Amino acid sequence: MLSELPIDLEKVSKENRDREILRVGMIAELDAVNLYEQLAAMAEREEIKAVLLDIAKEEKTHMGEFQALLLRQDEEQVEELEKGKEEVEDMLK
Repeated sequence: MLSELPIDLEKVSKENRDREILRVGMIAELDAVNLYEQLAAMAEREEIKAVLLDIAKEEKTHMGEFQALLLRQDEEQVEELEKGKEEVEDMLK
């Protein structure tokens, strides 16, 4: 993503805009996690690796914050996440 919005929020209805904003935030945080973990894997100095991994961990927290807000706004999302969890648990039995 790197600073590009994946959706034109102006075209999203006001009713759905906050949910889409939260999803964009989640995408940005996951993108940041991936970036920092990849950079950490390439870094040669241990202190740089450690800082990058710490930052990645913070981005995971931010992802959780966006997700918590989204789950308060979108009941269907809550239901589908639970279905997905159940499907994986059934597959792994």
